[in-house]
Formats: sequence, C-alpha cells, structure tokens
Amino acid sequence: MITTYIAIGSNLGDPVNQTKQAIEALKKLPQSQFIVASSLYSSTPMGPQDQPDYINAVVAITTQLSPLELLDCTQAIEQQQGRERKAERWGPRTLDLDIVLYGQEVIDCERLTVPHYGMNVREFVLYPLYEIAPHLQLPDGTKLSDRLNQVARNGLSIWPSPTASKDIE
Repeated sequence: MITTYIAIGSNLGDPVNQTKQAIEALKKLPQSQFIVASSLYSSTPMGPQDQPDYINAVVAITTQLSPLELLDCTQAIEQQQGRERKAERWGPRTLDLDIVLYGQEVIDCERLTVPHYGMNVREFVLYPLYEIAPHLQLPDGTKLSDRLNQVARNGLSIWPSPTASKDIE
C-alpha cells in the first residue's frame, strides 16, 4: 500500500457540498483505504480573478492502485460531479482532484506529474497537507514544514471554522 495525497478544489455549483461528495467518493476507491481529510479551506482563485473563491482540502489514502489507475479513478469522480475539461487553465470548475504525492515516487509522464508540478507554491495545497501530515518529507528530501515556511497564506482560511472537518466524517 502506497500513501497518497490528493488535493481537492471546487468553486462552482455548491463548492462545500462538491468537496464533501468528493471526499465520500475517495473513501470508496477500490484497493484503497481512506486515512484522513483536512479541514475545508477557502482560497482566492489562482489565475483569473473574475471567478468565485475556492473550497479546498487534501485527503490521505493508502492504495494498491498504480498512479495511472488512481488518476483514472479521480478523473471519473470529477466527471461524475460535472467537471468539464476546458482549454482554459485555472478557470472555474465544479471539482478538481490532483494527485499531489504518490508515496515518495517521482512520476513524469504525459498524463501525470507527481509530485504535482504546482504544489510547492500553492498555499491551498501545502497548508491542508501540513494539517494532516506535519512531519511529511517530500521526495526531494525537503521537509514539508520547511516548504510551508516559504509560502504565504494569501488569504487562505479554514472554512468555516477549525471543526469543519468533523462534518465530513
């Protein structure tokens, strides 16, 4: 079993409900065991600012799925929740699931890059990840806590309170 971290983001429809539904779907992945979900976080959009704020979270699972099998599963969840893939980067979406870490593996293929190419600068990934895995060491040997110290919160806040993750259980 490989410990894997998946980032969740939503800013269309009902983002809180979309995020909670995604967490429930991730709990049912085949050949996998759900470990924990972070609190829900509110963040300003990356890229075009003329879109609603996001709700974000990170979950930890262990899995026997290969990285590409896991990617297929996460993309199926996105589609089930109305995700439309558009050419526009960083645009609004009902659901975005990103495999940010797959154990200590480094993967660079046409369909998947792990560690996720943007995780090192994205507060909406690093802070929720730190909440659930504060002692994590990244594949490049950097401690997550050291990486976090280099990234500002940029208005990121727990939504609506520190007990938000209890609603997910």
